[in-house]
Amino acid sequence: MQEPNTAARPFSALRLFFTGIVMGIADLIPGVSGGTMAFIMGIYEHLLSAIKAFNLQVLRLLGRGRWRAALSSIPWGFLIPLGAGIGVAALGMARVMRYLLEYQTVYLFAFFFGLIVASIIAVGTTIKWSRGAAAALISGAIAAYIIVGLVPLKMPHDPITLFFSGVLAIMAMILPGISGSFILLILGQYAYVLDAVADLNLLAVVPVALGAVVGLAGFVRLLSWLLRNYHNIAVAVLMGFMVGSLRKIWPWKEVIETALDRHGKAIPIREQNILPNIAAPEFWVALAIAVVGFFLLSVIDHMQTGANPVMRRLGWERRPQQPHQRDWQVTS
Repeated sequence: MQEPNTAARPFSALRLFFTGIVMGIADLIPGVSGGTMAFIMGIYEHLLSAIKAFNLQVLRLLGRGRWRAALSSIPWGFLIPLGAGIGVAALGMARVMRYLLEYQTVYLFAFFFGLIVASIIAVGTTIKWSRGAAAALISGAIAAYIIVGLVPLKMPHDPITLFFSGVLAIMAMILPGISGSFILLILGQYAYVLDAVADLNLLAVVPVALGAVVGLAGFVRLLSWLLRNYHNIAVAVLMGFMVGSLRKIWPWKEVIETALDRHGKAIPIREQNILPNIAAPEFWVALAIAVVGFFLLSVIDHMQTGANPVMRRLGWERRPQQPHQRDWQVTS
């Protein structure tokens, strides 16, 4: 098997920019991962490959003053539009998402619920199912289900704890189905890190940033190796993470326990999923929004691959660029 080559199979800058916006929006929502959106939008392995380009060789070239050679080895044509989209979403959508999270949570989560269900179906059809793949799917789903249900811990804020919090958060952020910000919340570091960033407290920010760099550099290589050598099992595990994450973004919840945030406002820290009231208009609106999200993802996937099972079942035949080949798949 070969690693995806971003130069050999380029994406348009517009598509990467739009994908970055989707990833940025997802990262603004606790419980939704930007990695999930990268996986759904078909750039996941290419993103891993692009991150891996920042290696020791680049550092050596920079140390020798060979800036042009160092910079030329980085896939800027992939990273710049993607990063620009993430930045636009972070700056332009933060207030909108904050409003939706506070006042329209059910509808927002319903939309992402529909997106992820559609992506699970799309990914599931690409896996060569076996007992091993099924076990990997179940293991990933159970792990994600447990993680997203954890109650925030009370942890110290010393540099070592902050460093390892950064490692775990970035690992979660790159994984589909698990939110990096939610991991910080579980570890009791979320509010502290936010305050540190706002106050430019470098004694707190630097350990987290270093942990993120170390975690990203190591974990991306591990993921790439797994996808290259155990692709079917690895994709099944990632699919399981998305299945398990549905627990977190189920639209209807009941708050069991709250805590005060840095502004003294009560925020939920423990919730349980409940069944919706199907007689309420809210349920039918949320269901319609979920269906829109489901078909939006299915259409996008089918336009990319021509092999989406939902669209093909509905009679939309479109010849794929490579039969049953998606961007997250690698060829042997």
